[in-house]
Order: sequence, then C-alpha cells, then structure tokens
Amino acid sequence: MGPAGQNQPVVAGCESAPNKVKFVAMADSKYLAVSRELAAISRRFYDRGWVLGTSGNFSAVLRRRPLRLAITASGQDKGRLRPSHLLQVDERGNGTGRTRLRPSAETLLHLEIVRRRGVGAVLHTHSVWSTMLSDTYAPDGGFEISGYEMLKGLSGVTSHEHHEWVPILENDQDMDRLARRIGETLEQRPDAHAILLRRHGLYTWGDTLADASRHVEILEFLFETVGRSASLG
Repeated sequence: MGPAGQNQPVVAGCESAPNKVKFVAMADSKYLAVSRELAAISRRFYDRGWVLGTSGNFSAVLRRRPLRLAITASGQDKGRLRPSHLLQVDERGNGTGRTRLRPSAETLLHLEIVRRRGVGAVLHTHSVWSTMLSDTYAPDGGFEISGYEMLKGLSGVTSHEHHEWVPILENDQDMDRLARRIGETLEQRPDAHAILLRRHGLYTWGDTLADASRHVEILEFLFETVGRSASLG
C-alpha cells in the first residue's frame, strides 16, 4: 500500500528481487542435476567402448525460451567426465556465463536436432560398429533394420516388423553446412530415430535424457548385430 493507503503501481514484466533469486537458484539446480546425469552417461558409454578418448558429445535442453543447452565441453576425456566439464550454450552455440570451457565443435548439430525434433536431449557416440556400418552403407545413403525385437526399444515402435531407416551423411568439418544437411535429412525422414555420419559416428535423441540414452543402447546393439550378421554371410 502507498502512503495514502492506495496500491502501488506494478510495472509489467518486472520481478521482485526474491523472485529473481529463486528463479536463478532453480535454474542452477536444474543445470547441476542435468550435468551430473550427462557425466554419468558419458562414463557408462565409455565403459561400453562407445566414446573412447575425447570422442562423442552430449547435450540436454535446460530451457526452451530462450533456448539453452547443457553440453559437453570440447576436448574432454569421456571416461573421466565430470559435471564441471560441461557448460551452458545459447541458441547460437555460444557459451553463457563465466567459463573458460569451449563448447563442443559439434554444438550446432545438437541445436539443429533440438529445433527440428523438439527433443530434450541429443547424444553422439563413436562406436566401432556405427563407424564401420556408416562407411559400408554410405553409397546407399543409409540402411534399413527390420525384424529384430530390440527395435521396440525405440520410441513409438511397437513391433519387430518395424522398418527403421538409418540415414548416412558424409562427414564435414564445416559445422554450419553439416547442420543444414542434418536439418534437411530430418525433414525428409520424419520417422528416423538416428543419423550416422560417415566414418564418424551416431547421433540420436529423445524427449528425455533417459529416452536418448535408451536409444543409444538399442541402436548400438542393432548395429553390432547387423555388422556381425553380415560378416557371417
């Protein structure tokens, strides 16, 4: 109430200091939780041989408007990844806040997938089998997987009779160009759960980190199965 017993005017769009502090604390808490989960996923995938050395990168959406991602920093050993090895990036892939870390070189690819698919997490691995298959089937632009019960681990798939097409794109060090090509591929293949980059590795995603992590496990199983089956003739 004002001095004359009247309500003070409220300025639209303004928050009180306590509310701002509460919002920042909640945002920091979410970032810390997501960073811990991404670090744990990284170490687990390293143990499976899917992200050896500094290969691979992982991200999760922190906020939609404006878009903010938690993402692995460049050059980090995935077997020793800790929450402190991640940072936040904005919608252009630039780091936010005070940090000496550099975002992954492939941050633009994560952002493109998040925008196109509306997902909550993107995971990128460098396994032996995904690398080999991406080279073998590159001339065909991809390959189909069907008839395996494990396909039902992919979101929205309810039968082993599902036909999963895995697109393969040529690798490229120009991330702007590669992001555009990924976007075009996702538009052409709206049902795809993954993309392979030739002689590089797997990109997959999910509504949540748990979904994306499950997709990596399912797809890596299927890639190894397809590869071993082909080698047996």
